[in-house]
Formats: sequence, C-alpha cells, structure tokens
Amino acid sequence: MPFPRASGILLHPTSLPSRFGIGDLGPEAYRFIDFLADTRQQLWQVLPLGPTGHGNSPYLCYSAMAGNPLLISLEALCDRALLHHDELHDLEHMEPYRVDFDRVIPLKTELLKRAAGRFEHGASAEDRAALAEFSEACHFWVDEFAFFMALKNAHGGAGWTEWPAPLARREPEAMAEWREKLASDIFCHKFLQFEFHRQWQALRQYARDRQIQIIGDIPIYVAHDSVDVWAYPDNFMLDQETLAPALMAGVPPDYFSETGQLWGNPTYNWDVLKERNFNWWIQRVRALLDYVDIVRVDHFRGLQAYWGVPAGETTAINGEWIEAPGSELFKTVRDTFGTLPIMAEDLGMITPEVEALRDEFEFPGMKILHFAFGGGSDNPYLPCNYESNSVVYTGTHDNDTTLGWFDKMPDYERDRLMQYVGCISSEGIHWTLIRLVLLSVANQAIVPLQDVLGYGSDCRMNTPGKPEGNWAWRYDAEAITDEMRDRLRGLTELANRAPKGE
Repeated sequence: MPFPRASGILLHPTSLPSRFGIGDLGPEAYRFIDFLADTRQQLWQVLPLGPTGHGNSPYLCYSAMAGNPLLISLEALCDRALLHHDELHDLEHMEPYRVDFDRVIPLKTELLKRAAGRFEHGASAEDRAALAEFSEACHFWVDEFAFFMALKNAHGGAGWTEWPAPLARREPEAMAEWREKLASDIFCHKFLQFEFHRQWQALRQYARDRQIQIIGDIPIYVAHDSVDVWAYPDNFMLDQETLAPALMAGVPPDYFSETGQLWGNPTYNWDVLKERNFNWWIQRVRALLDYVDIVRVDHFRGLQAYWGVPAGETTAINGEWIEAPGSELFKTVRDTFGTLPIMAEDLGMITPEVEALRDEFEFPGMKILHFAFGGGSDNPYLPCNYESNSVVYTGTHDNDTTLGWFDKMPDYERDRLMQYVGCISSEGIHWTLIRLVLLSVANQAIVPLQDVLGYGSDCRMNTPGKPEGNWAWRYDAEAITDEMRDRLRGLTELANRAPKGE
C-alpha cells in the first residue's frame, strides 16, 4: 500500500547509548524517540528484534517470533525490585561506542536470570496474571521457544541437531521428561519474553503518542539452529536422516561475487506450508505486528523465486531458481490482517516477475542513493527516476556510511555525483545526500543515524561477508547536537515530511 509522505531514522536498539554495555529499552530509547519527535520524523526503523546467535546477527536468530532479552532495560527491572542497583556495577564503564558482546552477554544474562528467579518466587498476583495472559496470547511460539532455549543451555549451547536423537526428533517421552527437568529454566525464558514484551509495548506506546511509527524487519529465512526449524521441521527442506538442510538458501554468482553467496539457511517446503494455509507465516506476521507498525520484507525477491543450492555444495554456483508462492502467501496474509503495511526490499537481481509481485499488492520498493551514480541516466536509483510509492535511503545497515562511501568512490561515480548535485553542501557530503533523499518524490525517506552524525566507515553497522566485528556500533547521546536537530527539522519541514495537523 502507498504510505503517506514521511521520513525517519534507521537505528537498531543495540546502538542506543546505555550505561550497561549495550543499547536497551531504558531511558535513552525514550530520549531517542524525543529526538525523532523534535526533528519532525514519523518513522523509526529497526533491524530484526529476535534473540541473536553466533555472530550476534539479528538476521540469524534462535526464533523468528521472540524478542532479544539483551534489549531488556536493567534499570526498569530495578524499578520493580527485581534487581538492585548495586548488582549492576560489573556492567558499567564498558566501551561506550561499541558493544563488547563477549563481555556483555554473560554478565547481563546472569542478571536477567536473577531477576527471573525473584519474579518466580515473589511476583504479585497481578504480575502472575499478566504473565499468564501474555503466555496465552503468544502460546503459538513462547512455550516452544522457552523449552528450546532451556534445552540449548542444558546441552552447552549445542545446535539442536547435536542433541540426543530423541530430543532432536521431538519424541514425546523425552520431551516430557526434559520439560519437567528444566521447568525452572523454561520459566526463566518465558519470563524474559514477557518482560521484553512489557518494556517494548511501553516504548511503542510512547512513540505512538508522538506520531512515530516503528518499521520492523522480517528476514525471509530463519536460522537452521532455531526453534522454528526444530519445532516445525516439515516446513523446511531438511535431510530426513541428518536433519541438516537438504536445500540451502543463497544467491547466484553475479557482478559482486563469482561464486555467489551461500547463506546455508534451509529453504522452505512451500508445498507443506501451502497445505497448512501458511499458518506458520501467519503466526510470524502476527507476532511481528505485535511489535511494529510497518513490516520491511528482507530479500523480497525470494518470495517470487528463490535460489536453492543442494546439500554438500560449498558455493552457490550449482543452485537453481525455484518458484515460490508469494502471491498466494500475501493474499492469505491480507485475508487475515487486511491492508498490508509492508515494504519490499527489492534489491539485487530483480526480474519483471518480482516487480509484478511487488506491484500486485502496491508494496513500496527500496531506492538506495549510494547505488545511484554508477551507470547511465536511466539508473533506477537516481532520484529523478523514482516513483512516489517507494522508500529511499542514503544507505542501509549493509552499506558503508555516506562519509565512508564517498571517501572510497571511484572517480567516475564521484564525477557523476558532482554533476548531479552541482556542489557539496558546506555541511558535508552526508547532508548533501540527506537533502537529496528528503526532497525526493519517494513517499518515505530513511536515513541511518550515522549519516546524520556525519560518521565514517568505522561506524558502519555491518559489512556483508565479514564474519566478525559486525552489529556492534553505538553512539554517544551527546553526539546529537542542537545544530543537527535544527538542520534535520528544517529539511524535514521543507520537504513536506513533517506530521500533519500540528
């Protein structure tokens, strides 16, 4: 559906300032929303909110529906007497500009367990009733997720295919035995999901009260080591003997890679999903819409046709395009939820069939300004070629910052950029590009916070293909100056992207 003209900021909550080593849903999250409101933004885009696994990537989570407990505010737990302020000292005085996941995760996890234990043994009747209500509303996923994480902990963090076969294959007797054995740990994980939900809903309401919508991200694939694959193996293309992926996801060789990209996620068994009326997908969308207002579908083209690579391959070369029932899926989602607040990440190898699927449901596609200056005047990423039903970015979480990108530009592209903009703003190339996206005809414009701050390559969020060191960037609250606020607010109002009716 076409969206009203608006603009916003891309920032994952882990990048927020915090005294405790990682951004969270505490005071600085509310302060960031105040910044959005002050600058007349209407959108806050976040990355997937799920519990991250190896590599800390929000695109490889242990669940497609759960929230990340690392985002829980410890200060909010102190306010409810589930933690004490003097217990937080070990997490203070950490690196303010990056998340040191190796230090933060064990320390914060131990505090979260302590809070869960205090809730389990001392919660009021009102709080217990609220937990029961949450568990009932989220029954499709929360019980299995809590059990999955408890089993994972009990087996030293091993992937579920490495568990004893009766558990890996979900034999009823083994499942019942371990549910009883791990009852306290299961409760802990369920409580943490309840607490994440409580804190996120309070923050979301704060944003709504200030006319700010949250854009969430739905990765097309899920991690093999996830509760989704363990609990619903029939939904995925798995080897029945080893339970490993029988058909892996990826993208074929292209200009950027001679061997393509082999992601390794299991692809979907679309025949089974269709037989079940896409029930798992419906539940997934329902869970996400409980947290966000607009959904960005990552790797949208894979819902029209996906690149499937057989097991045993070490590159993506020997895959094939396989058609997916994207139209049937989105019709089922529309029949369930009504008008679809969906954006399509339609980057990469886009065919007329992918465009037809996008346009069938009037989903806005994405435009990336960093891609605009290679090629000719018909480059679809040049602002003069935009359609209004699109969402434009300077860059995304996978791109370099605008300053970093500009420093590394080939001469040809730099010349094209200068020819297009005429001159670089005295405020810097980042503000030149921010001005371009805000003044474009695209209905929605999103700018990573790093570009507003004018930061370089050392502050990019993710470098695709780089296995370590991603997802860790954070900013200091004092880096946002009054001058930045005034400039962003002025451009937003000039571009007719400010909220109406004020």
